[in-house]
Amino acid sequence: MAKAKTFEESISRLEEIVSTLEKGDASLEQALKLFEEGTKLAQSCSKQLDAAEQKVVRLTKGPDGAPVEQPFEGGGEV
Repeated sequence: MAKAKTFEESISRLEEIVSTLEKGDASLEQALKLFEEGTKLAQSCSKQLDAAEQKVVRLTKGPDGAPVEQPFEGGGEV
């Protein structure tokens, strides 16, 4: 099984795909394959961003005024 691409690798490949499709030089079959690959990469990037968001911690002040790390719960106001 192929190694999963990093976020940066996926974004770089997406940029290549967009550039190729924007040029309009690809045949219809090639364009469809590139579009399908791009869609999968976009979904992968979205999942990676969602996972990263869940790891983010929110800093708040503790009783003594010092920063305290708390798990990011998402959807809340800052």
